[in-house]
Amino acid sequence: MQAFNRQRWASALLTALLLAGCGGGGGDSPSSSPQTDPDPPAATNSPPTIQGQPSTSVLAGQSYSFQPTANDPNGDALTFSATNLPSWLSVNASTGRLSGTPAAGDVGTYSGITLTVSDGKASASLTAFNLTVSAVGSGSATVSWVAPTQNTDGSSLTNLAGYTILYGRSAGDLTLSVNISNPSLSTYVVENLTSGAWFFAVVAVNSNGASSVPSNVATKTIS
Repeated sequence: MQAFNRQRWASALLTALLLAGCGGGGGDSPSSSPQTDPDPPAATNSPPTIQGQPSTSVLAGQSYSFQPTANDPNGDALTFSATNLPSWLSVNASTGRLSGTPAAGDVGTYSGITLTVSDGKASASLTAFNLTVSAVGSGSATVSWVAPTQNTDGSSLTNLAGYTILYGRSAGDLTLSVNISNPSLSTYVVENLTSGAWFFAVVAVNSNGASSVPSNVATKTIS
């Protein structure tokens, strides 16, 4: 009788151990599955930006150039393209620079020129502009000015380096220019002007490259 009881006890103990190893008593136990980190969110691309104000006129035989300022918030490589370019004007795909020299046969207005920058995923464009090529004339205008002696803060101007003469077909569109590197000059003859009204202003430039505000605008009509 005692042997039988020891056998039952041993059997009951073994069953209890087995149940304990399974989480106890056959009751429900929380399931466990391998955990993995979620995929990181995809990087958000910000489109590039482009800025600048291209000149809208040029004389035949005179070189034309425009360099935009472009930036990409993500640091992506940028490429440039342009539409509606005349045959004499080209764009540098790496820098966005427009450059070229129109010939006498290229006189006219070229409309809707658009310069675009792309980071390969998004793009941005400058506002489309028109570019007028004017014929070279035989007229001329003498522009004179008084050399400045003071800076805007009232201090003496000691590093005057030269001047830039701005001129064009209207007072608000002085897109042509002549650079003068001799600060001692106070008069200059602008040549190759076609017939009609021309407008002129002068800007002083110091050795640091800083420019003054333009002078008052003068005008001359070429007959």
